[in-house]
Amino acid sequence: MTAAPEYVLHIDGASRGNPGEASFGVHVADAAGATVAGLYGYLGRATNNFAEYQALIHALRWAKARGARRIALYSDSELVVKQIRGVYRVKHPDMQPLHREASALLRGFESAPLAHVRREQNREADALANRALDEKATRLE
Repeated sequence: MTAAPEYVLHIDGASRGNPGEASFGVHVADAAGATVAGLYGYLGRATNNFAEYQALIHALRWAKARGARRIALYSDSELVVKQIRGVYRVKHPDMQPLHREASALLRGFESAPLAHVRREQNREADALANRALDEKATRLE
């Protein structure tokens, strides 16, 4: 039987214009579903895919900094999920270092599955990404 994740992280990236003003949001909950943290960051001008990878990387860094060994990740970016799983190749040269960093961080966890969810199932992370855009602000705690 697999142990429950210590944290459940919903991640989202946003770009108004694509490329345009970009941000990320990460909603963190414990295994029981209680909110633990809401992270977000303003990224300046970037693509949506860049923002999605930033959400993943920041989520992984946050969990690692807290000593988590088992996490569960959810994203509404089918591209990022399939690239991380190895279903899609990472063709764009700007995305390759982000993919490498995210993959290296993922290897540091005992368990860190990344699943695709529909946008409606990712509302909290989306709201955090939009907050970062609206406020042009970053909060990583």
